[in-house]
Amino acid sequence: MGGNNEDTGNNNIQYTAQLGNGLSVSAGLDDPVVWDRTSVYNLSTGLSAVGTTGNAYGGVHAPDIVGNVRIDQAWGLFQLSAAAHDVSASYNTLNGSTAAPIAGSETSGHPSDKWGGSVMAALNIKNIPTGPGDDIKFDATYAKGDTKNVIATSSTSPSFAMFGSSNRGYQSIGFGATNDAIYTPGGDLHLTGSYGFRGAFNHNWDPYWSSSLYGAGSFVRYDDVAKQAYCTAYTTKVATVHSTDYSCNPDFNVYQVGLITRWTPVKNLTFSAEVQYMRLDQSMTGTATLTPSPPKPQATYEFKDQDTVSLQIRAQRNF
Repeated sequence: MGGNNEDTGNNNIQYTAQLGNGLSVSAGLDDPVVWDRTSVYNLSTGLSAVGTTGNAYGGVHAPDIVGNVRIDQAWGLFQLSAAAHDVSASYNTLNGSTAAPIAGSETSGHPSDKWGGSVMAALNIKNIPTGPGDDIKFDATYAKGDTKNVIATSSTSPSFAMFGSSNRGYQSIGFGATNDAIYTPGGDLHLTGSYGFRGAFNHNWDPYWSSSLYGAGSFVRYDDVAKQAYCTAYTTKVATVHSTDYSCNPDFNVYQVGLITRWTPVKNLTFSAEVQYMRLDQSMTGTATLTPSPPKPQATYEFKDQDTVSLQIRAQRNF
């Protein structure tokens, strides 16, 4: 996890000044629609059993302001980058979990915009002693109201919901709601904080075979006011029947480690096999009677960290 998934491109305007000896400075404006936005939660619309609700983002009022300072030389590269992101909310009165406007939404008002943003430091070291073409990459990111620069997929809101075994209920549940901000009607936007790191080592066994070992950690944090509002909404409307050791905390972490091996028998044709382990480290405790989306039944679920292992086999031909 980490960094935007901009596989279809992103509208932007940018100026780069080459200062010599591999040093450059860039500044620009990015279109924030979808790519640079997760969700804004209006807590009055109601949370689901997995802690999510409809996207109450407002319209786009300003582009993202971005820039970086980069040094790129034979040994590798180092870059510091930053983005300023305007977070806007829809109306105070919206339609249920869809967060769609209804008649009269406009007269209910809305919170004022808040500017958030993110910063990243990235390092790539080339020509390491393990072999020709081998390299190591690291980056670390901090964001406030700009969560998609820490946790990103191609969807508008990459949240997590996982189920597993339990000896206290029907199943265990773990979830993590990813958003840029939350608010309650008549209140201010509370920007969601997040930070993360990624690293990878790539080794070329020969001209045809290569392997990469990688890992990542992502962390989402709500401020005290946002956490209290979120838990009030979840406990009074969703987890109304719960155990005595129940506690609510929407903070969560995601850890990943993986290994991928690639075989390129001819140019532009690559076969690969990838194994990845992921852990969802959530902060809720106890049990509660919940009604998740079908086909899950209404039942007692235990709040618990979740793990999963995946295997992906891929054949890619580039034309």
